[in-house]
Amino acid sequence: MAKVILKNFTKKFKDIVAVDNLNIEIEDKEFAVLVGPSGCGKTTTLRAIAGLEEATEGEIYIGDRLVNDIQPKDRDIAMVFQNYALYPHMDVYNNMAFGLKLRKLPKDEIDDRVKEAAEILGIDNLLKRKPKELSGGQRQRVAVGRAIVRKPKVFLFDEPLSNLDAKLRVAMRAEISKLHRRLETTIIYVTHDQVEAMTMASRIFIMNEGRLQQSGSPLEVYKQPANKFVAGFIGSPAMNFISTKIVKEQEEYFVDAESFKLKIPSLFYSYLSPYVNKEVIFGVRPEDIHDQEFFPELAKANIIETKVEVIEPLGAEILIYLMCGKHSMVSKVDNRTHSEVDQKLKVVVDMEKTHFFDPETLLTII
Repeated sequence: MAKVILKNFTKKFKDIVAVDNLNIEIEDKEFAVLVGPSGCGKTTTLRAIAGLEEATEGEIYIGDRLVNDIQPKDRDIAMVFQNYALYPHMDVYNNMAFGLKLRKLPKDEIDDRVKEAAEILGIDNLLKRKPKELSGGQRQRVAVGRAIVRKPKVFLFDEPLSNLDAKLRVAMRAEISKLHRRLETTIIYVTHDQVEAMTMASRIFIMNEGRLQQSGSPLEVYKQPANKFVAGFIGSPAMNFISTKIVKEQEEYFVDAESFKLKIPSLFYSYLSPYVNKEVIFGVRPEDIHDQEFFPELAKANIIETKVEVIEPLGAEILIYLMCGKHSMVSKVDNRTHSEVDQKLKVVVDMEKTHFFDPETLLTII
């Protein structure tokens, strides 16, 4: 197995900069996820690691070897594509064995590798079927199996679950995570789905417009986003952002949004003191806005009177879209909440879990 390092990696397509001076280091046996919106450069980065795209600038290392000028077949990687890319005229066994036959491995070794991979993935009863006889999830397992039999240093996954239905995606997320623990190999996984990134990764690399925005463990980037983009991208539903002013009254700090005022915890004061009487962007996640009736322990100074616009029951919780003056926000509340559209609802904000962003740089203040 091996670590993967990109140093000052840049990829340009004529005048378009797809990836701009990217520096990342993925450790041996790590499950790294490159995540970001469409067009952010994550798939281009993955294809460059695989050797399917040439670096315009910078260096790519797999293990201790610089691979910029090494052909894809000699990089000791295996890639799983979004569209499975199975040979329709071959059965499952031969789809998985094809790459090994090209490498002229002994027949017995090919047979052992294919059967071992099929058993790991639970498709050993499908080896004689053609791709057209398989479901989407089974085809994806075959594509993964074709990568496993290679026994590469690095596995590359390019949005492998995007063609599956929601229920199957959840199941396959768990399967790939279990596979990583069993194989103890380096995996680089690309997705635009932040839920996939949060649930599968040991470390997330968040990209936007060709640049790395932040890297860290899933909980680290959730709790301590580096900027407004990361804060809004990680978490579902997205964080609420409200333009407000920081005001100071009798040595206490408040968020003043005109239609509501919230008391700021004292541990935030040192960070926010340069912003007193200035505009900031106030960020609060939907899960930190509660129905006041069920959270009496939170400070009464942080209650907002709102009007209910839309209600989305999800079973264990309820999403409520709220209006307060000119500000709209989403709250993820306890399913005991009884509220109807156009009714008033008092909500309370857990201020210790809120965030503040500089309106000019969009970087996190606290």
